[in-house]
Amino acid sequence: MADLKALQKENGYNERFDGTLRREVLNAEWFHTTKQAQIVINTWARQYNRVRPHQVLNMRPPLPETVLKNRQ
Repeated sequence: MADLKALQKENGYNERFDGTLRREVLNAEWFHTTKQAQIVINTWARQYNRVRPHQVLNMRPPLPETVLKNRQ
């Protein structure tokens, strides 16, 4: 039963991410090539995961840039 609850929670995170990606990138951009789409989506995903604060994390980013810089 615990696995089902974990999957449901993960599914909610995935749906939110997909909706945000669709709203902020896919519906807002007009891509001329697949390469251009890859670059824009990867840039957005990097910003979403490393810079942008998330409510569920008390307005902190999932993986702050400061942590990444200290690891390198």
